[in-house]
Amino acid sequence: MAKRALITGITGQDGSYLAEHLLEEGYEVWGLVRGQANPRVSRVRRLLQDVRLVRGDLLDQGSLISAVERAQPDEVYNLGAISFVPMSWEQAELTAEVTGMGVLRMLEAIRVCSGVTSARAAGSGQIRFYQASSSEMFGQVRETPQNERTPFHPRSPYGVAKAYGHFLTQNYRESYGMYAVSGILFNHESPRRGAEFVTRKVTLGAARIKLGLASELRLGNLEARRDWGYAGDYVKAMRLMLQAAAPEDYVIGTGRTWSVRELVVAAFEAAGLDWERHVVGDQSLHRPAEVDLLCADPKKARVQLGWEPVVSFEELVAMMVESDVRLLTDGGDPEQDSSWP
Repeated sequence: MAKRALITGITGQDGSYLAEHLLEEGYEVWGLVRGQANPRVSRVRRLLQDVRLVRGDLLDQGSLISAVERAQPDEVYNLGAISFVPMSWEQAELTAEVTGMGVLRMLEAIRVCSGVTSARAAGSGQIRFYQASSSEMFGQVRETPQNERTPFHPRSPYGVAKAYGHFLTQNYRESYGMYAVSGILFNHESPRRGAEFVTRKVTLGAARIKLGLASELRLGNLEARRDWGYAGDYVKAMRLMLQAAAPEDYVIGTGRTWSVRELVVAAFEAAGLDWERHVVGDQSLHRPAEVDLLCADPKKARVQLGWEPVVSFEELVAMMVESDVRLLTDGGDPEQDSSWP
């Protein structure tokens, strides 16, 4: 019989790519949505017609238990979060409840539905759980590149909430013998990324200027460096983590870094523009506590899972610029994207 997967955050970038990948692998895919009034549900239905939707909310324990009981999944992928880092300062409490406590509620739903009441060895018949951890947990890094043993020093409420969820996942694995893993994913982007994220802000800005819809793009810290990859590659690592014989955590990234300035250069070159004529620095767009450098050491995932990224940084940026030019030409509204799937 086909495996069943339940995905939280299915209306977001990662959720949609993961659903597509799992469907291609022969899964029956269920997606958790907060309600049929969610404006992004209709888009998911158009994009992923074979996905079955079930109501649930990471703020509501009972709804998660009901969703797990209805979907009867073999695997649960917890991708739902308030994932836009700057917003986490403005809505710190909500970020803690959704991005942090939401992990606890989902783990408890799985534990209750699986009948786990005490420690036991991870068995083949239990629900396997994937937690979307983040490189933002490393924050003010103590070593570069960062691997699975690098200490965390998060620099935002979002990073702190992700660290809480990460340690909870480890705790349930060690306390109850649950098959629970975390993927510490570094920045991963795509044409489906929300318009508020810096990568999409840059590619949309280049597209708007190319089409004569804008004349400048205002950005914050151009020197911050990130390890950027393609979301469509990274969701494949998520599935591989849940196929391993033993539950372990993995860092996922490219092992290379680029500055925001280099991102801008690549995007404006893809649009046939001179970035220096259009990009303006804006101090007000800097974070309260900046994260200057994040770079992955994905050796463990490469050796143990056989995972490696396929799409290059340059290909990713060009893909996003091309998509945004097409979107704006067709009259689309990128601002409909939401930071909370």
